[in-house]
Amino acid sequence: MWGRGRPPRKPRPSPILVPPPPSSPPPRLNLLLPRSLLALAARAVPSRRPSPVLLLLLTLSLALLFLILSPSSPSASVFSRSLSSGSAIASSSPASTSAPPAPVKIYLYDLLAKFTYGVVRSYTAARAPSGSADAAAALPDEQLWYPGHQHAAEWWLFKDLLRRRPWDRPVARVDDPSDADLFYVPFFSSLSLVVNPIRSPPAANASGAAAAYSDEAMQEELLEWLERQPYWRRHRGRDHVFICQDPNALYRVIDRISNAVLLVSDFGRLRSDQASLVKDVILPYSHRINSFKGEVGVDGRPSLLFFMGNRYRKEGGKVRDALFQILENEDDVTIKHGTQSRESRRAARQGMHSSKFCLHPAGDTPSACRLFDALVSLCVPVIVSDYIELPFEDIIDYNKISIFVGTSKALQPGYLTSMLRRISSERILEYQREIKKVKHYFEYEDPNGPVNEIWRQVSLKAPLIKLLINRNKRLLERGTNGTDCSCICSTTPTEITAAS
Repeated sequence: MWGRGRPPRKPRPSPILVPPPPSSPPPRLNLLLPRSLLALAARAVPSRRPSPVLLLLLTLSLALLFLILSPSSPSASVFSRSLSSGSAIASSSPASTSAPPAPVKIYLYDLLAKFTYGVVRSYTAARAPSGSADAAAALPDEQLWYPGHQHAAEWWLFKDLLRRRPWDRPVARVDDPSDADLFYVPFFSSLSLVVNPIRSPPAANASGAAAAYSDEAMQEELLEWLERQPYWRRHRGRDHVFICQDPNALYRVIDRISNAVLLVSDFGRLRSDQASLVKDVILPYSHRINSFKGEVGVDGRPSLLFFMGNRYRKEGGKVRDALFQILENEDDVTIKHGTQSRESRRAARQGMHSSKFCLHPAGDTPSACRLFDALVSLCVPVIVSDYIELPFEDIIDYNKISIFVGTSKALQPGYLTSMLRRISSERILEYQREIKKVKHYFEYEDPNGPVNEIWRQVSLKAPLIKLLINRNKRLLERGTNGTDCSCICSTTPTEITAAS
């Protein structure tokens, strides 16, 4: 051992370690910390005789840091959530940290009953069998029911406001018009339009002759009354809401109410200076056939494509006759001419519930209730209507629940059926699943259905209305060239593109 001539090294005395008090033994930190962190804690103490208390505090601090920063630790997610929420609060305005915004306040005009329940009574009286009493005539107003009609939205919205729903909805009814943001005019304009064609009600006027119902006279009387109201004159009706779902509803006075929010089904009969996607709301038609109650599937749907409706229509609806000629001899395709009747509705229900796809060609206007009949039937719509507008497109992606085909392609012989036959069963099931997710938006009887969604859409117009009202207060008198830059047209896409 001493071959190199070095003296032996003296053994170094062992350091004196002070044991911790027996009453409070240190925790076994090696269960919480990896050895590398314990080694780091030991090296961080410069003295060769570290204080047990200091070592304990240091290791506890490192343990806490390790738990916070560990991705799998529950406290890490809590900590990160608190940080993110704190930064969101710091970066947001004071309004965003408060309760959700209050609903838009809406005032329901107390019109004469002739404009609401009176229209229902006139409709049922005109259709009562000759020589028999009208059953609805003896009923009080609150027991009347709107007749089965694709334009029943005007009834559902009116009854909804009468019920005074909770304030956690998009709009809330107020009794004082001075508190209102918007004013709802509850005239059943679509039902009023179709009272006349059957026959006059049996009531008699002062001269003893049968009192004829006149939709045009009702429109004029309504506007004469409105134009005397201070809240209408205040902003020229810009903060008023009308429902005119039938394409011809309120046609006589439409120019006098074009400032207002119009609840419509499409813009097929409206000019671009009368209606716009910016100020107006697109409504779904009320479906006329019963909803499909089964599950998604193709096994019970042997028919490829179904359509039943009027074959001969005007203007844009001429595509129907051309499609009839192309499709009526195709295998697995059912295409029938039919009019509104109970028998036709039964046949339509059976056809839609047993078909994979349902055809929706344009009619006299771009849309019709047939589209919504198909959706509640889980029958994938095939839409051949180039200028159609659809409800609630800010939350519904219609490409997931329907197929759009340009008119020029659909009129090519064999194109539609060959395209549909290439769609796999799994893809059809995907369409049906997506339809089921949004089907309640087209069922007016659903408490969370289209009524609530229509009010949400209406409430979104309130800030724009306020902007236009305030803007008009400071504008000088415009010239006589008819230009109003507050209107963004909805029927001319090139103008929208240029404006944007």
